[in-house]
Amino acid sequence: MTAKPEMNASDIAKAVAGGQLSALAATEAALARIKQHDTVLNAFTDVTAERARAKARAIDADVAAGKTVGPLAGVPFAVKNLFDVAGLATRAGSKINRDLAPAKRDATLIERMEAAGAVLVGALNMGEYAYDFTGENIHDGPSRNPHDTTRMSGGSSGGSGSAVGGALVPIALGSDTNGSIRVPSSFCGIFGLKPTYGRLSRARSFPFVASLDHLGPFARSVTDLALAYDVMQGPDADDGACTTRGLEPVMPLLAESIAGLRVAIAGGHFQKNVFPEAVEAVGRVAKALGATQVIDVPEASRARAAAYVITTTEGASLHLDRLRKRPNDFDPAVRDRLIAGAMVPAALVDRAQKFRRWYRAQLAEIFKSVDVLIAPATPCTAPKLGQVNFNLDGVELPVRANIGIHTQPISFIGLPVVAVPVPLEPLPIGVQIIAAPWREDVALRVAYALEQMGVVAAPSPRGF
Repeated sequence: MTAKPEMNASDIAKAVAGGQLSALAATEAALARIKQHDTVLNAFTDVTAERARAKARAIDADVAAGKTVGPLAGVPFAVKNLFDVAGLATRAGSKINRDLAPAKRDATLIERMEAAGAVLVGALNMGEYAYDFTGENIHDGPSRNPHDTTRMSGGSSGGSGSAVGGALVPIALGSDTNGSIRVPSSFCGIFGLKPTYGRLSRARSFPFVASLDHLGPFARSVTDLALAYDVMQGPDADDGACTTRGLEPVMPLLAESIAGLRVAIAGGHFQKNVFPEAVEAVGRVAKALGATQVIDVPEASRARAAAYVITTTEGASLHLDRLRKRPNDFDPAVRDRLIAGAMVPAALVDRAQKFRRWYRAQLAEIFKSVDVLIAPATPCTAPKLGQVNFNLDGVELPVRANIGIHTQPISFIGLPVVAVPVPLEPLPIGVQIIAAPWREDVALRVAYALEQMGVVAAPSPRGF
């Protein structure tokens, strides 16, 4: 058997474990696709070819010896370059971090993926210090949309979206502070999971906003998303925010009926500031799920504003020394937002945090009467690279600041979300499947049901 681009992670792992495909062959196929297509997509900043080959050979040796191999045996994957990768400087999309010493140890989630048999093939492009929704990087160039390379991949995990959407790897890892998993998933037409805040360890990854940062997977199918999520679960003393809850695997539950689930459409803020394609995508998902109830999420616009305050002030605090010592080595747009954050009065931050507690309580009330909310992931399909403004509800607004208009009010309180791709023409767009805290299983079950119905799917790349 030869490894083909359309093979999902679960297909690769089954073939490797069964001896029909070698892990080395799967790895070489991924490396060949990267070499062939990444000159266009610009998803990778580092390719760890020799490390990958060594890991693949070790897996093949285990299969030959009759040993049990993990559920991701031989599956190539890549990570956003804010994850520590042993032997590489953790650049986090920046120029400044390239001067850091190489990491001595992998991030926890890389260790867990490789313990399950996955094969790391490289690190991925991203917006500088994760403060980005576009996927454009002035140091490494923009990662490009696999369905139209003149368009944005989305940020800040743009390389992750581009690599999976372009079928270079079946799984990638990224981070989501205000929408940086869900936005690239939407633009690149793939599945993405932002888990509950604290569910997956962030140990040995470069932070952005510690009180909002999440790590999670991208994939081309819900099964692959769930496989990756399951192997990365578990407490980790190296991340103080990581849950101490035990493992709660979703794979055994994925195909359970969703007939009894209460699904509602997020109203108010989430039905404003949308292009027709976002309305169409939410409508298709709602119809498939039989969802007619619309629930207004109270003060979601204010939640977005509060998320901005917390993001810019925590981000500024993290980078204050770098801003003082090396201001000219930042992307000017990122630098200016961080400087502005350093000047926000403490009273506003205090008010934002108090509002956050109130808003979390309001959503907890909503989830007493519903199991799932559906909402747009982005207001539009992928804008053109370099596009500065777009028109939302008759108002000319900056693209970069408003791509996350529908993701920020959700990550603000750490709810689990699966972004599902609706394959519209000419470009796909995502819908958020939002569940109550710690109920990733519910969101993934709904996503799986939609995939089985054919309502959502990751389209084949067609832009290169």
